[in-house]
Amino acid sequence: MPEGDTVFHTAAVLSDALMGKTLTRCDIRVPRYAEVDLSGRRVDEVISRGKHLFIRVGSASIHSHLKMEGSWRIGRRPVDHRTRIILEAGPVRATGSDLGTLEVLKRGDDAAVVAHLGPDLLGDDWDPGVAAANLLTDPGRPLAAALLDQSVVAGIGNVYCNELCFVVGRLPQTPVGDLPDPERLVARAREMLWANRLRWNRCTTGDTRPGRRLWVYGRAGSPCRRCGSPVVSDRNAERIRFWCPVCQR
Repeated sequence: MPEGDTVFHTAAVLSDALMGKTLTRCDIRVPRYAEVDLSGRRVDEVISRGKHLFIRVGSASIHSHLKMEGSWRIGRRPVDHRTRIILEAGPVRATGSDLGTLEVLKRGDDAAVVAHLGPDLLGDDWDPGVAAANLLTDPGRPLAAALLDQSVVAGIGNVYCNELCFVVGRLPQTPVGDLPDPERLVARAREMLWANRLRWNRCTTGDTRPGRRLWVYGRAGSPCRRCGSPVVSDRNAERIRFWCPVCQR
């Protein structure tokens, strides 16, 4: 599931493959941008901001959001109905598939797309004080809802939301005003994403062995790694929540 660390890593991979190179092919399979051709222009940079990714090419900025199923891949993979964009620079091919958002903006306008975001957990603008203050803007708001709000802090998705609630020992529905130490929470969020920013197999437990990487997410009915009680889950709107009924209050 793409979250801030996945997008950061994707941007790093695309940057290594494309930055400084001139595009020899630009095939955008979105009707609105189907006639846009950036061939002959150089890729200046690839950056992430929260869950958003920007490929800046000359005066243009290709903006994408992976949503739930999207991905960018390097290599000559098969092209199918899920393919939304193909960029080539000589022998190098980057393919974007199942992208939730794909648009081509003027380079100077792309900042407006992410202006609403809170501090980016993996960005140069990271500020734990601002993040903690944002978290407490509405003291009665459930913790999970606040963590998933990208205007509070950018980069947290459902996996990290559940894992963070477990690590700080609070239920997802806990009012944020009841948190004894919001600064600790945002610090742990930063530590988690930073540790995973350059690997695809996300780990929050510190144990990278298969089946040992997460505390509660996706583990409904399995024993809690701390107390052994069965992990509980439910669905809140489109989100699935996981928690330990003993370790989390």
